[in-house]
Amino acid sequence: MNGYLVFVLSVLVLGYLLDLVVALLNLRSLSPRLPAEFAGAFDDHEYARSQAYTRAATRFSLVQSSCSLALTLTFILAGGFNWIDQVARGFDLGPIATGLVFTGLLALLSALVNLPFSLYSTFVLEERFGFNTTTVATFVLDLLKAALLAVLLGGPLLAAILWFFAVSGPAAWLYCWLAAVLFILVVQFLAPVVIMPLFNRFTPLEEGALKEAITRYARSQHFTLQGIYTMDGSKRSTRANAFFTGFGRFRRIVFFDTLIKTLEQRELLAVLAHEMGHYKLRHIPMMLMLSIVQMGMMFFILSLFLGNKELFAAFGMEHVSIYGSLVFFGFLYSPLSMLIGIGFNVFSRRNEYQADRYAAETLKEEQGGEALISGLKKLTVSNLGNLTPHPLHVFLNYSHPPVLSRIEALRQLHPLGTHG
Repeated sequence: MNGYLVFVLSVLVLGYLLDLVVALLNLRSLSPRLPAEFAGAFDDHEYARSQAYTRAATRFSLVQSSCSLALTLTFILAGGFNWIDQVARGFDLGPIATGLVFTGLLALLSALVNLPFSLYSTFVLEERFGFNTTTVATFVLDLLKAALLAVLLGGPLLAAILWFFAVSGPAAWLYCWLAAVLFILVVQFLAPVVIMPLFNRFTPLEEGALKEAITRYARSQHFTLQGIYTMDGSKRSTRANAFFTGFGRFRRIVFFDTLIKTLEQRELLAVLAHEMGHYKLRHIPMMLMLSIVQMGMMFFILSLFLGNKELFAAFGMEHVSIYGSLVFFGFLYSPLSMLIGIGFNVFSRRNEYQADRYAAETLKEEQGGEALISGLKKLTVSNLGNLTPHPLHVFLNYSHPPVLSRIEALRQLHPLGTHG
């Protein structure tokens, strides 16, 4: 049997089994006893509801991953990739255009397969627990806008990568890497002014005590903001969030309208201070640089597998192509990608602790630590968060530490006292 096929099938099955074991462990770690830290924040009904949500979401995820595994294995073993390739070649276009058609057809097929799960998640699961506010019209428009962006932004990038690998010889991976880096940087600048407004409405924060407090705090930290905005997050969900976007003097803070409704002013300021901590502690450029290095490594390894006939035989392909190499390499790279993802999560969790500390220390006079703790509790309750995730689930999948770990770390900082 083809060695590459054995490897790919093994990776798919073992990855599924790992996810299954972790999910079951996470369900078993649910405790009916409310942690003392959240006494008074969760009532018994809401705590039971949060655990019911974790169970329902986990079971849904297992059903989705089981169907995905079965369909992927069937598609590979039945020669589905070769059939898609024959369709793409039937248009009798050049190699780059054929590659775009091939990739587009695979993306379309994947989207159609995932559509029922997305519909169920949005309009059944999230609806059942009171999160969904998305209308059918918004759902459809989001899909169309995302597809349009994929064509307008992803298409040219993919075409450039195919062209570099076709004409640039051994240094092609380097040119592809540089093109991808340039693409990421351009998108970072376009996102807040072009891309994100396609999906949400951004409104300058109205004058008042909150805006004055944010402006005053930003000045005290010598932090320049281009603007403070609210976003109509309630258009799709009741979940709350906040984020920074943009670089340099174009930096702006964005609060979901749901966050402003959920938190008090001092808690919102603490959330802002946390996000600002990521900038001040240079977490964002460090993560960006690590992602760029990882991308360069990926392109170099990819270049070693271009045109590998055994790899194409594993997927039942009649023709060898650069665009096929890109797709099939993804299966080979997935174990390394998972390990890198775990490393990124470890780094990200460390950053979250540091940003929490920054918020607590820079808002010392406003009792920023206690305000952040209060805000974290409210957000956890509002989002029906899992208070007792299994450590292995956290290690593999969490980019943020569990909320109880964050609160414990904040309480260890001077001058925070014990909770009442």
